[in-house]
Amino acid sequence: MIAKIMKPGHSTRNTIAYLYKTGRSHDHTDPHLVAAWDELVPDPGRTDDPKRVLGQLVQALDLRVKQAGDRAPKGHVWHCAIRAAPEDPILTDEQWAEVARRIVHATGIAPTGDPDGCRWIAARHAPDHIHIVATKMRGDLRRPRHWNDYHRADAELAKIETEWGLRAYGRGDRTAAKRPTRAETEKATRRTGSPVTPREKLRATVRTAAAHAQSEDHFFALLAGADVLVDKRIAPSGDALGYKVALAADTNAAGDPIWFPGGKLAPDLSLPKIRARLTGQSPDTPTTRQVQPAERWRQATSALRNAHRTLHENGNPSAAQAGLAAAGELLDILPALATGTARRELFVAAQTFERATRSRIRFDYAQAAELRTSAKRLLRTAGQPIPDAPALDLLLTLTLLTIAAARWHRAQRHTQQAAAARATLSHLRAAYRHTAAPALNTLAQRAPTPEAVDLYAVLVRGALPERAEQILTDPAWPALATTIHEAEADGHRPADVLTKAVDGRELDTADSVVEVLVWRMRNIADRQFRQAEGAQTSSATRSRTGQQPVQAPDSWRSMAPHHRPDNPRRQR
Repeated sequence: MIAKIMKPGHSTRNTIAYLYKTGRSHDHTDPHLVAAWDELVPDPGRTDDPKRVLGQLVQALDLRVKQAGDRAPKGHVWHCAIRAAPEDPILTDEQWAEVARRIVHATGIAPTGDPDGCRWIAARHAPDHIHIVATKMRGDLRRPRHWNDYHRADAELAKIETEWGLRAYGRGDRTAAKRPTRAETEKATRRTGSPVTPREKLRATVRTAAAHAQSEDHFFALLAGADVLVDKRIAPSGDALGYKVALAADTNAAGDPIWFPGGKLAPDLSLPKIRARLTGQSPDTPTTRQVQPAERWRQATSALRNAHRTLHENGNPSAAQAGLAAAGELLDILPALATGTARRELFVAAQTFERATRSRIRFDYAQAAELRTSAKRLLRTAGQPIPDAPALDLLLTLTLLTIAAARWHRAQRHTQQAAAARATLSHLRAAYRHTAAPALNTLAQRAPTPEAVDLYAVLVRGALPERAEQILTDPAWPALATTIHEAEADGHRPADVLTKAVDGRELDTADSVVEVLVWRMRNIADRQFRQAEGAQTSSATRSRTGQQPVQAPDSWRSMAPHHRPDNPRRQR
C-alpha cells in the first residue's frame, strides 16, 4: 500500500464533489463512504438526492472551521489517497474502513479515543483505493498536530502490509539523496541537451573529491580544481562550519549561481560527515609509502574480504554499515585508476552503489579504517600500469561484497539499498569483462603442451572433484592451465596453490569459477614469490651482519617452495 497526501486544499466542497463525480472523464465507480468520524454521517453515494446530501456532508465537515473563523488555516482541507498494490486481493469496505481509522490515528488527524479529533470521511470510488478527507480544526478549536504525517502514514501502512500479508512496498528510510525536480531536469535538458542536472553533477563531483581527499584543505582544493564554485560558512573563530557548491554555468534569472549545501546533495556529504571520513583512516608511515603497486591492490582486496566477512556473519550491523560506506569510497576511487569502457562502467557503478552506503544504522568511520586507508593508498598507483591479477581479484571481491550487501540490506528491510546493490552488479561485471578479456586471451596463448594440460586436468579432478567438470569445460580453462603451469615453474606445489585459491572465497556466487581461480592463484603465487625473495634478502643481510636467523612459522614453511627453477618470465 502507498499513501499520497495532497497539498492542503481551500474548498471542502470541491474535494468532496471530486470524490463522487462519475462520467467519461473519471474512472470512478459506485462512490460511497466506508468510514467517517461519526456513524450517522450522510452518504451522497447512498441516496436519491446526492446533491442535497453532499451539501449536508460538506456543511458538517466545515462546522469547526467556520466556528474557528480567522484562526482556521487557509488550507484547511487534508486529503490523503491510499492505494493497494495490483497483486493484492480486493479489500472489503470493512477492511478499508479499518485502514482509514488507523491512518487518521497515526497521522494525528483524529487519534483514537479523542472526542475532539478532526472531522473526517473515507470514500471509495474504485476497487483498489480510498480517499480520506478531513478538515484541519479540532473540536477544541485548535489545529491538529499532524507534523510528518506522510511518514507516519507510511509506517502504519507497512504494519498493515505485514499483518495482512499484503505486498511489501519498497520504502525508504529518509537517507536517500534528494532527487532532482521536474523543473531541474527540464532546465538541464533545455540548456545542455542532457537530463543530468547540476544537482547530480555536483553530487558526483563532491562525492569523488571526498573519496580522494587526504585532508579538509585538500578536499576544497579538489573541488576548485574541478571548476566547482565553493562558498564556506565561516565561524567567528575562523573555522569552517559548512559549505555550499555551485556550477558557474548554472545560474538563476538574475545571473547568480544556484547554490547547493553539501548536506542537501546527500546526507553524508555535509562538512561534519566529510571530516569524520578524513579522520577515520590510518596515517601514513615510511613503510607504507614504499609498498609496491601490486601489493597496494592486494591490501585493498584483503580489506574488502574482511568487510565481506562482516556482512556475511551479520553479527554487527554497525561494522557492516561502516564497511559498506568504505566500499563506496573505494568505488569512487577506482574510475581514476581505470581507462576506457571499464572506467565508465566503474563510474556508473559508484553512482549507483552510493544509495547502498547509507541507512539509519549508526556507525563510526574508524570501524572500516583498514578498507578506507587501503583505498586511498591505491591513488598512488594512478598513472602506473595496472597489475592484472591483483586488480581483477579486487573487482571480483568487490562483486562478491556487492552481492552480500544486497542480501544484508534485504535482511535489514532496506529495500532501496538492496535494489541499489543489485543494480550495481551489472556495471561491476561489465568493468571486469572489459578488463579481464585481454589478460585471459594472453594467458590462453601461453597454454602449455597438451600433455601438461591433461596432467593438470587430473590434478583438478583430484583437488576439486565436485567442480571438476564445470572447470574443465569452462572457456577460460586454458588460462587456468597456464596459471597452474607457471606456478609450478616458479617452484610452487600446484595442488597447494589451487586448494588455497579455492579456500580464499566461496565460489557459489561466481559467474566463472575458473576466472576466480586464475586471479586468486596468480595473486597467491606472486605474493609467495615476493615473500621468498624477501626472506632470501633478509638471510643474506643477516649473514653479512652476523645476526641469527628468525625461525619461520610452520605455516610459512609448508607453503614455501622446495626449489625455484630459473624462470625467464620472472626475469623480464
